[in-house]
Amino acid sequence: MAKVNLTLVTEFLLIAFTEHPEWGLPLFHLFLFIYLFTLLGNSGMIVLIRMDRRLHTPMYFLLSHLSFMDICYSSVTVPQTMAVLLEHGAALSYARCVAQFFLFTFFGSIDCYLLALMAYDRYVAVCQPLLYVTIMTQKALLSFVAGAYIAGLLSALVRTISAFTLSFCGNNEIDFIFCDLPPLLKLTCGESYIQELVIIVFAIFVIPACMVVIVVSYLFIIVAILRIPSAGGRAKTFSTCASHLTAVSLFFGTLIFMYLRDNSGQASEKDRVVSVFYTTVIPMLNPLIYSLRNKEVKEALKNFLNRVKTF
Repeated sequence: MAKVNLTLVTEFLLIAFTEHPEWGLPLFHLFLFIYLFTLLGNSGMIVLIRMDRRLHTPMYFLLSHLSFMDICYSSVTVPQTMAVLLEHGAALSYARCVAQFFLFTFFGSIDCYLLALMAYDRYVAVCQPLLYVTIMTQKALLSFVAGAYIAGLLSALVRTISAFTLSFCGNNEIDFIFCDLPPLLKLTCGESYIQELVIIVFAIFVIPACMVVIVVSYLFIIVAILRIPSAGGRAKTFSTCASHLTAVSLFFGTLIFMYLRDNSGQASEKDRVVSVFYTTVIPMLNPLIYSLRNKEVKEALKNFLNRVKTF
């Protein structure tokens, strides 16, 4: 009877960007700036939501959890990327690779579920405004968020177990910035049909399922907006959804490119650019997206700065 795990690999070598050692220090400083900006922006968003009573609404409650997930999500990968750049490569033990893969999947899955919940929140606010208070109660919100965390945990467990029961042998070099699925699949040998099938089913049920919730919610929202008689009313209603739509398009667009396509013959350069975008750039952009296009957040930030000046 075949063993479940025939791996011969005890560590993985991350070698992304090592073919251009002269880029190491400039890219290290760039990633450091992005990471610090991500921490500051998302932490600031959480503080504003906690301090300003006008932001104590279901949408901002979900946004605070999204900001927290972006901090965690980015912290799993960006410090590792900076180490690779500074040291022109890095060795990662098998256990650390498993832990990084699990945490990255855990936080990324919760991001997907939270974005879907935010779309549902917008649907209720626009299409069922009279029932909004009774549907989006504090108890319901806590249940939704708890469900997102539990689903994220289950998703991460299934995906991690499936990925690391694959057999790795021969070359252990990962031309990537962290332990992600596409580069790991390139290191496999032997039969891996069952594991890859589970991984594909996971991708089909997590990413498209969340997208279905988002698309259906916005279809109803668009219909409701088109029924508003005044152009000003339509523009005002749509503006409440614009930030979320932008965040959804960026996040799911890059995930679809990475996971819902044929992995054979991928171009490493293109994959690395996309992975940097969804692990590093998007968590940095989310606070900007929700603040620059949001009147309530701008006013909350202005009040906070005025308070700081008085001390």
